Amino acid sequence: MLGCSGSGPGPASPASGYLVEAGDARLVVDLGNGTLGALQRHLDPWELDAVVFSHLHPDHCADFSSLVVHRRYHPRPPFDPSTRRLPVYAPAEAPDRFAAAYAASAAERATTDLGDVFTFHPLSDGGDTAVAGVALRAGLVDHPCEAYALRLEHGGRSLVYSGDTGPCEGLVELARGADVLLCEATWPHVTEWWAQPPPGVHLSGRQAGEHAAAARVGRLLLTHVPAWFDGEQLLAEAKEAFDGPVELVVPDAGYAI
Repeated sequence: MLGCSGSGPGPASPASGYLVEAGDARLVVDLGNGTLGALQRHLDPWELDAVVFSHLHPDHCADFSSLVVHRRYHPRPPFDPSTRRLPVYAPAEAPDRFAAAYAASAAERATTDLGDVFTFHPLSDGGDTAVAGVALRAGLVDHPCEAYALRLEHGGRSLVYSGDTGPCEGLVELARGADVLLCEATWPHVTEWWAQPPPGVHLSGRQAGEHAAAARVGRLLLTHVPAWFDGEQLLAEAKEAFDGPVELVVPDAGYAI
């Protein structure tokens, strides 16, 4: 867990980012504010095999610009990064969005190209690919931008990451039978009509548990809790809806699948 704070970094955790180790493969899934620094406590960034983004909101991708700097300007790279460009799997707008974020000015936006050190591969709903020997499948979820839940499989084990989503059947279908569901739980569950959060944005703790139960996953890990909400409350909600093992993740912890 490089970071698990929802909607931005908090006082105790960077925003969303996860290092997945599967056999010899090393993947980062999302790279939100502060996560590149956390990554360096666990892995040399040069050892990454790929980066995968669920969507392009800053709390899930802001540190990509820092990764550009690392790969372009590190004084002692272990290899020529232009000959071993890092694969990036992300929504289709990623090359343009990341170039705009990295450009020194608005005038340079159109001419900024990150293809010298990265190769970009667009995700698609239901699309399957192999990433450094790990099977990756993406499924569209309900969020205000192009956003995907991600299923990673290796060695007969499976991890599904919800990304950011409101309640949706797409997450249930992608997570069906997974060993672990790493699922956002962003706000407390409310039933009063006048207090309902906006639809199609995030899950409550209870809804995270309901999606895990509907998908019959083996284990539920809760993430993306904003600093202003009580994670223990969201954990209790999830446990009421899902009778399997449930944990609230913490930064820098590791979880075996």
